[in-house]
Amino acid sequence: MSDSTTDPDVEAMQRLRDGDDLALNEIMHRWTPRVASYLTRNLGNESDALDLTQETFVGVYRARLKYQPKSKFSTWLFGIATNQARQRLRWRRRHPEVAFELEHESVQEQNPLIVASGDPGKDALQAERAAAVRDAIMDLPDDLREAVVLFEYEDLSHAEIAAIARCSGKAVETRLYRARKLLKSSLTRFM
Repeated sequence: MSDSTTDPDVEAMQRLRDGDDLALNEIMHRWTPRVASYLTRNLGNESDALDLTQETFVGVYRARLKYQPKSKFSTWLFGIATNQARQRLRWRRRHPEVAFELEHESVQEQNPLIVASGDPGKDALQAERAAAVRDAIMDLPDDLREAVVLFEYEDLSHAEIAAIARCSGKAVETRLYRARKLLKSSLTRFM
């Protein structure tokens, strides 16, 4: 599907497959921030997300000989990351633990996209709203959360999400609809 002369990721994967292990560094340099962001939103735990980001690239290296550029590289890569996240979520369900969170983080530490306005009341409301959205997304069932994060935050198409989730495009559409409906009811006080 992709032409290796125009897609640097496909070209790097072909070099990696042919024995140029440094090509993995190029891929990691381009994709680590997005993969880490996706896993953080999907898992709700930055430490786990950073571990799984590394595991994702270990998976890329292990799969280098089987890689075929049949779909977009991002779809293939997020598929590996999604599998890592699913395994971690299954492990968490079997090994529950008490969450320990820092309660005194600043607004910017909680969400670096929030810009302080200088109005403490407005900043507090913005931080509360961001935390409520984050919590509502984390409360979604795994399949719905995965679809929302891939669609809204990673800007993947329904077809790409379907390939990652191994379901139909219609199933992705349904998952997004159900997720939005649940989020709307969870966040009514902010609307």
